[in-house]
Amino acid sequence: MSKTIADIARIAGVAKSTVSRYLNGGSVSVATRNKIEQVIKETGYVPNTFAQSLKAKTANIIGTIVPRLDSFATSHTLMGIDDQLRNQGCRMLITNTSQDMNREIEAIYELARQKISGIILLAARITEAHLEAIQTTDIPVLLVGQQHEQIHSLIHNDYDAGYELARYVLDRGHRRLAYLGVTEQDIAVGVRRKQGFARAVKETGECTVAYYETSFRMSDARQYALQLLQEPLDATIIVCATDNIALGVMKAAHELGIDIPAQLSITGFGGYDVTEVVHPALTTIRYPYQEAGKIAAQDIVKLVHRQHVQMVTVMDYELLQRESVDKC
Repeated sequence: MSKTIADIARIAGVAKSTVSRYLNGGSVSVATRNKIEQVIKETGYVPNTFAQSLKAKTANIIGTIVPRLDSFATSHTLMGIDDQLRNQGCRMLITNTSQDMNREIEAIYELARQKISGIILLAARITEAHLEAIQTTDIPVLLVGQQHEQIHSLIHNDYDAGYELARYVLDRGHRRLAYLGVTEQDIAVGVRRKQGFARAVKETGECTVAYYETSFRMSDARQYALQLLQEPLDATIIVCATDNIALGVMKAAHELGIDIPAQLSITGFGGYDVTEVVHPALTTIRYPYQEAGKIAAQDIVKLVHRQHVQMVTVMDYELLQRESVDKC
C-alpha cells in the first residue's frame, strides 16, 4: 500500500503539517529536513503532485484549454507541451471545451480555482469575456494559434503561408481558382490564410477566384464538396484552408470519379501525417505543431516565474510540393 503524508509524519516523528511544509518548499529545520528525507528514501514515498499543487502557493501544474481533442494540430501541440513541461518538472491539466466558447471562458475560472500556475489557451478567437476572465483570475496566460495585443501569443505564420502556397499554384499556371475556407471568426485559419492567398492572386492579376466556406470537419467538407463538384465549377484547383478539408474534398472527388490532379488539383494547410500516404499525396503547408507546443511550454513557465517573454512568437512553416497539384 502506498504511503501517505500522515504515514511519513508518523514514521519521522513530526507533525503532518511539517511534512506538508517540507514538500511545498516551506521553512523546515535542517535536522527535521534530514529526518523526513531519510524516511521518504526508505519508504519510496512519491508525493501526490496534483494534491500538493492545490495547496501550494505556486503550483507546478499548467492548465491547457483546447477547443477539441480530435484534431491533428491540437494533439501534436499537446504532445509538445507535455514533453517540455515534464522536462521542466511540471505537469499539464487538459480541459476540452468541444468548441463551446462559454465552456472555454468557464475553464479559465475553474483552472484558477484549482490554483494552477499558468494557462495555455488554444482559442479560435478572443472576446471581451476572455479578457475579463484573464484579468480577474490574474494568472499568466499564453495564447497559442491566435494573436491578441493584450495577451502573450504564439502563432503560426498563416499569412505568409497562404501567400506562398498561392504563389506556388499560380506559378503552376492555375488562373481559375476556388478557395474553400472556414468561418472568419477564426482569425488565423479563417482570415489570415485567406488574406495571404488573396494577396498573391491580386498581384498576379487575370485570375478568377470563388470563395466558399465549410466547417473544420472532414465529413462536413466531403458533404459540401459533393454538392459543389456536381455543379459547374469554373476552377482548375481548390485551395483548402486545412488538410482535413482537403481530404474531405479528395474523398468527394473520388466518389464522383474526378481524377486528381488531372481534372482537379487540391491543396491544404497543416502537414498532417496522413497527407503523405494518401494517393495522390497532398500538396500542403506543414506547420511545426509539436515544436510550437514545446516553445509554448517554455514560455508559460517563464511567465509564471515573471521572466521576459516577447509578446508575439511566430513559428515558421514548410511548403510540401507533392502530387495533388498539376500544371495547368
